[in-house]
Amino acid sequence: MGNVAIDGETLSIEDVIAVARNNATVTISMAAKNKVRQARENLGHLKKKKAIYGVNTGFGAFGNIAITEEDVKKLQLNLIRSHSSGVGAPLKADVTRALMLLRANTLAKGYSGIRLTTLGILIQMLNRGVLPVIPEKGSVGASGDLAPLSHMVLVMIGEGKAELDNHILGGKEAMRKANIAPVILDAKEGVALNNGTQMMTAIAVLALYDAQNLIGTAEVAAALSLEALCGIVDAFDDRIHNTRPHKGQTTTAANIRKLVAGSELVKSSEEALKEFGYTQDPYSLRCIPQVFGSIHDAIDYVKKIVEIEINSATDNPLVFPQACLSGGNFHGQPISAAMDFLAIALTTLGNYSERRTARLVDANLSRGLPPFLIPEVNKKGLQSGFMTLQYTAAALASENKSLAHPASVDSIPTSANYEDFVSMGSIAARKTAGILYNTQHIIAIELLSAVQGVEFRGIDKLGKLTRKAYDIVRGKVPRLIKDRAMDVDIQTVLNLILDEMFSDLPVADSRCLFKSL
Repeated sequence: MGNVAIDGETLSIEDVIAVARNNATVTISMAAKNKVRQARENLGHLKKKKAIYGVNTGFGAFGNIAITEEDVKKLQLNLIRSHSSGVGAPLKADVTRALMLLRANTLAKGYSGIRLTTLGILIQMLNRGVLPVIPEKGSVGASGDLAPLSHMVLVMIGEGKAELDNHILGGKEAMRKANIAPVILDAKEGVALNNGTQMMTAIAVLALYDAQNLIGTAEVAAALSLEALCGIVDAFDDRIHNTRPHKGQTTTAANIRKLVAGSELVKSSEEALKEFGYTQDPYSLRCIPQVFGSIHDAIDYVKKIVEIEINSATDNPLVFPQACLSGGNFHGQPISAAMDFLAIALTTLGNYSERRTARLVDANLSRGLPPFLIPEVNKKGLQSGFMTLQYTAAALASENKSLAHPASVDSIPTSANYEDFVSMGSIAARKTAGILYNTQHIIAIELLSAVQGVEFRGIDKLGKLTRKAYDIVRGKVPRLIKDRAMDVDIQTVLNLILDEMFSDLPVADSRCLFKSL
């Protein structure tokens, strides 16, 4: 399982994945503990001298109302209860674990003024598997993800609902069974816990990680399609890409060259002219470096934004040695815009893949492959073959186009127009996760189609690396000889993608590429 030590400064995307999906334990570094203690001490001194938003004043539109010392704890408790107003399906377990880790890490940075014991309770919950039931809808990304984070804190105080050992329990019972004492919130602790971008960022980290794996897998699928369609390799010549040296473009061109190296199925322009009467491929083949490259570059940009966000202080106000300052680090616009960008990139990836699948199943475009990739169609018309797999890919690609409309350009004022411009960051992140899900299936369909297609050309003619990819698919999914229900086949290949089964191929090694960006 491993251990991830948080300090508010050095958390990596791989660390988040280790905790969210592999149940790594979480500890807090000694340096971070000292920073948390010092910030709490600083807050104690500062709140005696002046009014501090959310500490001895109300919240939002009530920020001008003074709160007496005896009501400070009640203020924090009421904040959490009142803001626990989410609706919809619960977040998935990996998102919830990532959310809890990210919230703990920003508190460990030492600018939130929370007690170390309170932070420790959040970490205990994570390590002992107490996962708050957090509805996915209700955040506008104004003061961050207020509703989702409040549902997290509800369990910390012994309320709400939580999942423990695959059972949904009341928060109090879950904490009791995990032998964790609920916290009694003190000054500023409610707002320190529920003020930030951790839900949208948790979804962003997971989507980003999976997108990087998917782009590598998509290159494998495209290389197999290139072979199945006897594509022209001239378009991948490094001399072309050195004249337009976008990093992603040159990377993809090199990856495709490596994948098809040794292939007897791809053609030079001279061979294609002689054999088929053409010297150029359609854009779905010829422009793979340019289109895939733009997606690589988009992922690179999103990665930079996410890496900064997961190690940032995002609550308000922030506690410094000589002042407690109110600002807007909770605003989700950086993540919202980045997620919209990733959504567009993944939509493009799906659109592009569907076009190659459509070409593979169309006998008028596939350069000699049988209609719908099954010979029986040519004889009696009794078999549909891969016909409706392309339907599914088309349906998912079309749905993605609707989902790709940017959420970050929208805003509905909240808190009596006090929060008059909001980010809709959680919506951008959730939409991106939906697009990712669809696109993973689209790539699975292209892999299935391309593997079926190359069998009509001769698998002994495949490149060394594409032959490995072929063997991975055929190790789980048999060749389609006559019609069968294909949903199982799609899910099987999707599982191969999710399990990163193509990552042993050098160019599709998502972890290697991820670190090189």
